[in-house]
Amino acid sequence: MQQGLLPRHVRMMAIGGMIGAGMFKGSSDTLSLAGPSVVFAYLSGGILLLVIMGALAEMAGVYAKADIRELIKKAFGTRASFVMGWLYWINWVLVMAVEIVAAGTFIQYWFPAAPLWLLSLLVALAILVVNLSNVKYYGEVEFWISAVKVMALVSFIVLGGSLLTGVFSGNHVSHFTNYTIHGGFFPKGWHGLFSSLLVVMFSYGGSELIGLTITETKDAGRVLPKIINGIMWRVILFYTLPLLVICGLIPWDEVSGKASPFVQVLASVGLKDAAELMNFIMLTAVFSAANSGMYATSRMLYSLAKNGDAPAVFERTSKNGVPIFGLVASAVCLFIGVIAAYITPANVFHVLMGIPGFTVMLVWISICLAQLKLRSTYPAAPLFTLRFFPLSTLFTACSLLIIFLTILFDPNNKVSSLLCIGIVIFLLICAGIRPEKKHRKNSGSTFTVGK
Repeated sequence: MQQGLLPRHVRMMAIGGMIGAGMFKGSSDTLSLAGPSVVFAYLSGGILLLVIMGALAEMAGVYAKADIRELIKKAFGTRASFVMGWLYWINWVLVMAVEIVAAGTFIQYWFPAAPLWLLSLLVALAILVVNLSNVKYYGEVEFWISAVKVMALVSFIVLGGSLLTGVFSGNHVSHFTNYTIHGGFFPKGWHGLFSSLLVVMFSYGGSELIGLTITETKDAGRVLPKIINGIMWRVILFYTLPLLVICGLIPWDEVSGKASPFVQVLASVGLKDAAELMNFIMLTAVFSAANSGMYATSRMLYSLAKNGDAPAVFERTSKNGVPIFGLVASAVCLFIGVIAAYITPANVFHVLMGIPGFTVMLVWISICLAQLKLRSTYPAAPLFTLRFFPLSTLFTACSLLIIFLTILFDPNNKVSSLLCIGIVIFLLICAGIRPEKKHRKNSGSTFTVGK
């Protein structure tokens, strides 16, 4: 818990959390649900994300040492922060599970005979090793891993755009006709578009991770607004354009769920070597996203423990500032993905991906409501002010609530919906019966590992 994160680290961590399994693996699900029109779902989600991140940056400029959970506590009290803190931890545990399963499927591209659970286990162990270093080195690793996938996506867009426009020739390329045939641009209408929003929201989950980096970022109040201003171009560059390329090069209804659409589309136009390279890059991408998740879960446990909402042991840090017991606890839970991959290797990805889509929307709604509550009570003028407040925040909160309820009662999401409801009810009961605890004075205590 040292202020070792530089602006470039935080910027790439925000990108790293956004670009993972939801993009490279989950895009096959969104395309099957909505066809080419899914780009509008990603754009709509990006607009909502812009407001959420803006609200977070505004509050961070006023409360420089407060993370997401502490901001919710300032707005709604300890019981609300207890529920949202643990919900956010559960969200990231499940996201990590999704990411390591996705990583295992990408490795299976080269080793098809290897069991998925074993490959996922190896990825989980590698993530644990990276997170044992102090935050500066962690940030450096995450920076370069995220940089790789950003460059890969840009290269994919350039190459795919060149194939679409005829600059390069490829096999079986239909240019722009795939946008209009096979049912048109909206093959499944508005219902398909709304159905895809659960995976879309899951894909964007992780961008709010910068709300946990506040306490470990130098001059966070000035750094975060600059990062927020680049949200929309990232959404267009990393989601909308790649999906347009995929739908242009192959019919949307030919995208299979077995491999990533990115690998499938490159192989379909005769670029098998490029597909091999893309598979490796996607492996680094989901590793990066899971890496971000390990950071998020260990820091959230630290924050919960500091407030008395989790066992005091999670508040202890090693000599280099790593909340080591929070890290170990999160790593143990990470093996949920390994166990699930062992039990149901065919369906594990789809089942695990549903729940974080719900939980991240609840966290985002809480951020919006916290800003609405705190704006009139700021102790100082914010360095960054969200435009069109309060209309922009109210619109975003209401939109997220409508999306949440629509997806919650969709029969196709029955399992994920019931699990999400069960988790929230359990946390509400725990919050109701928990005794009020005072802030511990020994926050940030350290110990030496091995002594």
